[in-house]
Amino acid sequence: MQRHGETSSTAPPAKPVPPLVLARWCAGNGWPVHPLAAGRKTPIANCAACRDRHHDVATCPCLPAGRPCHGFHAGTTDPERIGRWWGDSPRAGVGVACGPADLVVIDIDAHAVPVPDRGGLLPGIPIHESVDLDGLASGFDTLALLAALRKQASPAEDEGTLRVRTPSGGLHVWYRNPAPAVRYRSSTGSSSKVALAWQVDVRAHGGYIIAPATRTSQGTYEALGTARMPAPLPDWLAAELARTGHVLTPHMPQPAPGPRLRPRGVRSPQRAQRVLDPLVAAVCACAALSEGAGFTEKLNRAAFTAGGLIAAGHLDEPTARRLLSAAADEARPWQAARNEKIILDGLAAGAVRPFLLEGRS
Repeated sequence: MQRHGETSSTAPPAKPVPPLVLARWCAGNGWPVHPLAAGRKTPIANCAACRDRHHDVATCPCLPAGRPCHGFHAGTTDPERIGRWWGDSPRAGVGVACGPADLVVIDIDAHAVPVPDRGGLLPGIPIHESVDLDGLASGFDTLALLAALRKQASPAEDEGTLRVRTPSGGLHVWYRNPAPAVRYRSSTGSSSKVALAWQVDVRAHGGYIIAPATRTSQGTYEALGTARMPAPLPDWLAAELARTGHVLTPHMPQPAPGPRLRPRGVRSPQRAQRVLDPLVAAVCACAALSEGAGFTEKLNRAAFTAGGLIAAGHLDEPTARRLLSAAADEARPWQAARNEKIILDGLAAGAVRPFLLEGRS
């Protein structure tokens, strides 16, 4: 099976093609597909049994039986199943299940709706009154504003990746997730909980995207430029997705306990904090850069120092773990498991080198 940037055996869809050809092209790239209702952008209807009862998708017998129920949950790259689905419904459109395909698609809308106040345009980023927002009217504008604040080009202008113009005048900017261990959630730009920007949706786990060259009653999803494959998700955009709560954190089993640090009794916690605080602050400061900040080295140094302070009896282990974990999660929230390993290794290494504070102020 081809994955991501590899070339499938079918020519890329530079213009409208039969839905079955398009579905096979997507599947050849490793993107699970599912049929959409003919002429529409919504999934094909469930079977009668699934329509008539509410049930857990994970236990639905339709999926292992190869029926196209439950939309993107049915997504597949199996050639036989694809041939059967589009043989039965040759006019069905093509949807791509983003999560299993390791795709992150930025869906930019241009709907004619009232513009919220400046506090609702970029979640988590206050926009100063001195910034002129005259003319701002769509997701193209808010995404360009976010990119400008980060000194980056807007994804809408990224000619190096697959971009698809929608019939409504919006734009789908396709990226592949270069780190599949980090999973991103889908969101809508109008959400009050998780959103990247106003009128900018995110299609990732828990969502699907309409394949380029799909035709609906409103028009065709048309690929722009020459790029026909998704480029890797830019680092700055990955950092913004993490900042805005798009990283899905799976339940992680507790790591096996390392060497137990047993101080003789905490003697000087305030002095220990003065030693540790600058190191923890350096870890927190790494949040400003998604790479090149020396994060691992700084977190390891802080954990090593904390281990030595614990071993010498100047600091208790729960406090140290709490400080280190909070700093690491602030700087790199998308790699919680790796952060925990760095902290545990650093604490264990520092435990064999007690950090004596005698003579220090």
